[in-house]
Amino acid sequence: MSLPTALEHDLMKRGFTRRSFGRIATLLSAGATLPFYNETALAQISYSGEVPSDAVMINANENPLGPCREALEAMSNILPRGGRYGFGETFRLAETLAAQEGVPSNHVQAFAGSSDPLHRVVLAFSSPSRALVVGDPGYEAGERAANFAGARTIKVPLTKGSYAHDVKAMVKEGGPAAGVFYICNPNNPTGTLTPHADIEWLLANKPEGSIVLLDEAYIHFTTAPRAAGLVAKGKDLVVLRTFSKIYGMAGLRAGVAIARPDLLDRIRPYGTGFLPVTGMVGATASLQSKTLVDERRRIVKDTREEVMSWLTKRGHAPVPSESNCFMVDVRRPGPSFAQAMAREKVYVGRTWPVWPNHVRVTIGTPAEMARFKQAFEKVMA
Repeated sequence: MSLPTALEHDLMKRGFTRRSFGRIATLLSAGATLPFYNETALAQISYSGEVPSDAVMINANENPLGPCREALEAMSNILPRGGRYGFGETFRLAETLAAQEGVPSNHVQAFAGSSDPLHRVVLAFSSPSRALVVGDPGYEAGERAANFAGARTIKVPLTKGSYAHDVKAMVKEGGPAAGVFYICNPNNPTGTLTPHADIEWLLANKPEGSIVLLDEAYIHFTTAPRAAGLVAKGKDLVVLRTFSKIYGMAGLRAGVAIARPDLLDRIRPYGTGFLPVTGMVGATASLQSKTLVDERRRIVKDTREEVMSWLTKRGHAPVPSESNCFMVDVRRPGPSFAQAMAREKVYVGRTWPVWPNHVRVTIGTPAEMARFKQAFEKVMA
């Protein structure tokens, strides 16, 4: 496969050599079968293999409530027409979300979840001469795409105390040749927020030619300001949203990227764009629900605060979180703790190298968190 001339010129400007064009061509033709992006690669850091049917799965930031009633009805109704591509449903999702966020519809593009556009942005805006700059600990998917592209990943510790992204340090460490500044807000795995003012500062002070990639996968669990308004102002910003978290559609794959049309044009070549019609109609129906977000935010908050208070009273205060997960110091290597919990049929999340004694825990149902507490006490004893 040969590359379009415009894409070749863009790659050359970003420091790629013609020798690497074959690798990029393989990427464009292979799409989701690439080793850094396929389902196995995305899931292997959370997947626990075969587990007992009565196990508690609080390891992958999934939502045990699943899709809302409106989404289930919409997906059920579309199934008899599953033999059609249903492109119109993709456009309908983009138009619905654009209207809610106050941006033109050509500023929104639908994807099968938000991991797809996350990888595309890193591939389109980082290179051997343009680094990816991330917080640490943070979501690792972008780093895998950067490695594939031959781009350096610069990891910057979160701020002390609030565990926000240290945007000033990110700009300093990234330097004038940074390509992408990635912020997950609230952060995965800590569940902590980076203030909106800090994101505005980053946009105003980042080096020319770079972009900010703002992952709002977990934003609905908070009442913090969202960033689509900054896109409407024409900023060098790509905002990601997913229906995998508060909307409970992780296995159904629906998400969007919100950005200026010229930025969306830059990421379109890195995939085919065919999307599951069930995910599209389910996502649109979820957006149209009047009560879903507020109700689920309250449910998760109440459950999260109860279990975090329980841990704090036992001397294991977690990192303050506003998301559907938190990090807790288990005072031993995280993987060994997770293995001990798995023997109690409770599967918790993974550990990040920068915090080797912390594990990430997803908020499950109250009954699931009761099982977590029972297993935690036994393992820590």
